[in-house]
Amino acid sequence: MRARSLFTAVAVALGMAFASMGAASAQPVPDDGGVSPMIVGGGNATQVYSFMVSLQSTSGGHFCGGSLIKANWVVTAKHCVQGRTPASTRARIGTTNRTSGGTLASASRIVLHPSADLALVQLSTSVTQTPAKISTSSGAVGTATRIIGWGQTCPSSSGCGAAPVTLQQLDTSIVADSRCSGISASTEICTNNTGGNKGACYGDSGGPEIKSVGGVWELIGATSRSGGGATCATAPSIYVDVPVFRTWISGYAGTV
Repeated sequence: MRARSLFTAVAVALGMAFASMGAASAQPVPDDGGVSPMIVGGGNATQVYSFMVSLQSTSGGHFCGGSLIKANWVVTAKHCVQGRTPASTRARIGTTNRTSGGTLASASRIVLHPSADLALVQLSTSVTQTPAKISTSSGAVGTATRIIGWGQTCPSSSGCGAAPVTLQQLDTSIVADSRCSGISASTEICTNNTGGNKGACYGDSGGPEIKSVGGVWELIGATSRSGGGATCATAPSIYVDVPVFRTWISGYAGTV
């Protein structure tokens, strides 16, 4: 099994997810005092992220995360949707509960990047939730970031019960590329496994890594794979550097 698809493949096998709420014109960052210790080592989301997407089968099974970047476009990881058809894919947008709330929309088109672990999902209709702004750049080593998703909350590859229904979040940071095995330094982000035991897991794939810019969350990454070690959160994780692909994204979705 390729490391790139690890977070999703086990999630599908386990029936899990590593991977009404129209929002204001900007997504504010709350003064929540940090995240309390489940993602692995995170906690329940402290706000509604208008741009957060649960990619689902038509029966409602969550298989990956994604980020709304235009009213009818979602960015996610390529390995999440490679081999899927639009007819078998839907998205729930802008809720902390992957089974209810927000807006449910069908997919009408899937576009795969030719080389990076990145994909776009076009929705059959525009939604009212506020998209995430793609940041100018991901940031330097040490940049504080946050990851969010409905992935498995324990590191075991054999599972730990049902995936969380409530969205999870974890505050972390960008670390040196040398910490991530097999990373493409020019197009990917190495993200810390805080404390050596916190990070993304099966079912979080495709979901956002965000940073605060002037008190507003901006999108910098899409969850791709482990940066070393098959067990979740025991090594940093690799995220696709979304700002690097702005031109490619704009070629399909329009200016972002």
